[in-house]
Order: sequence, then C-alpha cells, then structure tokens
Amino acid sequence: MNRQDHPLVSLAILKARQGQAPALKAALLALIEPTRAEPGNRDYMLFERSDEPGTFYMREAFDHQQALDTHLATAHFQRFAEQADQLLAEPLQLIFLDPVSSAVAPHP
Repeated sequence: MNRQDHPLVSLAILKARQGQAPALKAALLALIEPTRAEPGNRDYMLFERSDEPGTFYMREAFDHQQALDTHLATAHFQRFAEQADQLLAEPLQLIFLDPVSSAVAPHP
C-alpha cells in the first residue's frame, strides 16, 4: 500500500503547561467543528489521557498533504498557534502513521 492509497493520518500530542489544561482543552475543542468542515478532512478527534490529565491527543486524517497544509493555514488553526506557547508545556509532537490493518469492521 503506498501513501496515495490512503489518507494522511497523524496523531498530535499536546501537553498542557501547568495550570493551562482547561484553556488548552477549550482551544482544542474550538478547532474541531471548523476543521471537520474543511475540504479534505476525514477525521479530527480529541482525546485526553486518562492517566495523565492535561495531555491531549488529536487524531487527524486528511485526504492528502495539500489538505493538511491548507488546514495549517486556516484562521482557526492560526488562532490556536498564536496561543500555543502560553498553553503548551513543550512543542506539540506530530506523528504520522501508516495503516497496517484495514479499517474498523462495521458493527452488526
């Protein structure tokens, strides 16, 4: 399977600065609706670690690199980026993933 056969999937890891977890969570939640409405977005879902509150994971999937690049240039993402230094304890990590198994099986 080559990269063009599947969407560009990534996992962003975002760790809140001390005392900033509620503000980081709110800023991330504000990204979800406009990002899901972007052409080329397939998935944009926020998770928080159960055993490490304040550490968030954003699962993202875009049709291709151009869709991701367009997302990074949107006004809503740029607003988030402007706040990142005050909200994050460390720079966000963006990990790109390649599928190994097929998609989740449908429920009966």
